[in-house]
Amino acid sequence: MPIIQGTCIGIDLGTANSIVCTKEKGIVIREPSVVAYDNKQDRVLAIGEEAKRMMGKTPFGITTVRPLRDGVIADFGLTLVMLKMFIKKVMRSAIISRPKVIVCIPYGITEVEQRAVENVAIEAGASGVALIDEPVAAAIGAGLPLRQSKGNVIVDIGGGTTEVAVVTGGGVAVSNSVRVAGDKCDQAIVEYIRKKFNVLIGESTAEEIKMEIGSVHESTDIGMLEVRGRNLATGLPSVFNIYSKEINEAMSGPINSIIDAIKATLEITPPELCADIYETGITLAGGGALISGFAQLVQDKTHLPVYIAKHPLDCVADGIIKVMNSSAYNGVLHEVKRI
Repeated sequence: MPIIQGTCIGIDLGTANSIVCTKEKGIVIREPSVVAYDNKQDRVLAIGEEAKRMMGKTPFGITTVRPLRDGVIADFGLTLVMLKMFIKKVMRSAIISRPKVIVCIPYGITEVEQRAVENVAIEAGASGVALIDEPVAAAIGAGLPLRQSKGNVIVDIGGGTTEVAVVTGGGVAVSNSVRVAGDKCDQAIVEYIRKKFNVLIGESTAEEIKMEIGSVHESTDIGMLEVRGRNLATGLPSVFNIYSKEINEAMSGPINSIIDAIKATLEITPPELCADIYETGITLAGGGALISGFAQLVQDKTHLPVYIAKHPLDCVADGIIKVMNSSAYNGVLHEVKRI
């Protein structure tokens, strides 16, 4: 019996954010993948948005942790606590307390990493687990004709990984996964400001800068933003202005790595599929797709038409919802465990 029958929950377990969806209601939870932990009392204080607001502002003895790094589980215990809370929230009004769960995973992760995802879902209360590859879910969610024998390129830029895949005939023909994405852009901004202004800022501030005035193409200049941080020379609070073109320079390293991954994937794509891609172009999904000028940059570097998915942040979750509601997509699931 297919795992998608009966009570089923879909989870996009992301490095930056986690999205939980159901067959009937669609997306029901959207929370940052952050946990606040009290080391003295050995207990979790907050999860999700509440924990994210505490990042960089906690007193001694309390830490904020992102239990997923580079798209995979870095802290099994805290990921388990977070997942249990999500499942409990969704199942609060349900008669059946142990749902089947579909979890999205980066394409090409190791067996050990895959087993960690399986185990955490089972321990969190799942009665059965199936995995779906992230680029496949993103392609389905973006509305690409996955089941046709025609090549389409999906690029999903998340928090920890960028997934590049050529999908056709219901599966992945060629793929490339690099652990360079939104987080690396934030870290690059932190490092750039430290070197140029001798000011230290947190990654939350860097993320805000990226979202407010981040640009990666010379044609897009969003202006200036006032930034606050700690002056490394005096140790005192510091205020300065930073411009969009400086953020372009700051993010050039990770952005170029993503462009290289896209080009490397195209270079090993079979000629017949390349002919399709010349017509179908490249579809961008994930939070990185929303960085100003990114679509134009990809188009300039590949000389192919580039499109941003209608709901780039939700593509993976939307894909999982479609899989849960249509037996036509059963073939894209990897069923790994049933209890």
